[in-house]
Amino acid sequence: MRTIVLHEEAQPSKSTIYCGEGAFERELPRALESYSERFVFTDGNVSRLWGARIREVLGDVPVFTMPAGEEHKTEETLFALLQAMAKAQLHRTGCLVMIGGGVVGDVGGLAAALYMRGIACFQVPTTLLAQVDSSVGGKTAIDFLGIKNLVGAFNQPEAVFADPCFLSTLPPREVRCGIGEMVKHGALKEELFEKLLMRRKELMALSVPVDLIADNIAFKASVVAEDAKESGPRKSLNLGHTTAHALELALKTRSHGECVLLGTIFEAEIARRHETCDEGYLFELISLCKEVLGSIPALPPAKEWTPLALLDKKNTAKDAVVVTAPVCRGTYRLIALPYAEYAREAEEIQAKIC
Repeated sequence: MRTIVLHEEAQPSKSTIYCGEGAFERELPRALESYSERFVFTDGNVSRLWGARIREVLGDVPVFTMPAGEEHKTEETLFALLQAMAKAQLHRTGCLVMIGGGVVGDVGGLAAALYMRGIACFQVPTTLLAQVDSSVGGKTAIDFLGIKNLVGAFNQPEAVFADPCFLSTLPPREVRCGIGEMVKHGALKEELFEKLLMRRKELMALSVPVDLIADNIAFKASVVAEDAKESGPRKSLNLGHTTAHALELALKTRSHGECVLLGTIFEAEIARRHETCDEGYLFELISLCKEVLGSIPALPPAKEWTPLALLDKKNTAKDAVVVTAPVCRGTYRLIALPYAEYAREAEEIQAKIC
């Protein structure tokens, strides 16, 4: 078991992250001992696969189950959860336990921030992506008006319990999704990138060792501790994501992590056009992205998906697109492009890689 403490600079609060076998069955019950009221939030997939085990570990607690899928990360789900919490007469001294992937963590974390102006919450991430990325850092949100994560808040959980037991039931696509975020982390930390390259055969086989999961969590926690509200260094974690979010909205059939891999390829190519880059590093990074993807999927014409990049929250001006692009080991650049230039370059890059 590896324990990581996320202590934000200039903030007295901290989150504890437990990573390893037994995090769910042993550490979570211990953490909940001081809460007489507990409420569980999960989704249909987790309930079907793990519902019986959750009841064994947590006992007879009220549970609200949302339909699985990003398409349900909406205000309707958020307010249905809040209504269920109120009907259960959950008090301010109670806690919300979110057991699921990134969608459950996003919606549940926002509900915990809103309910009675804030109650304690605990994250039990059940997907690889949630374990290595979304459960760490306190970002919560729902999609609104067709824009991803438009309404949200920063709300750190009391603790995160990343147990590899849940990964045994993940389909290959979900494993690949999590590896996409691991590759992004590797692009930002040289030591982690070298580990990914040395173990690329395991990644290509969609086998992810627990130590790599813990390394990724530790890296994400270190960035968040330095910049919890994304005013500086945390912006690095958006690497590849401007293009990824546009592709995710356009493709719909590809997971977030798969789109992050695609977005990283596109934005590495953009970096080549605008920055002095380490060409050897970019070649290795792009090759790793392609190996994990298996193949570049068929993409719609660039003119159909590039306008969606204008919806990204990272943009700082109208008709401009900001990308967080890799340039050399452990180094990124924020590149702001007029939309017309971004669209033209994306079209050229798509013709090159597809």
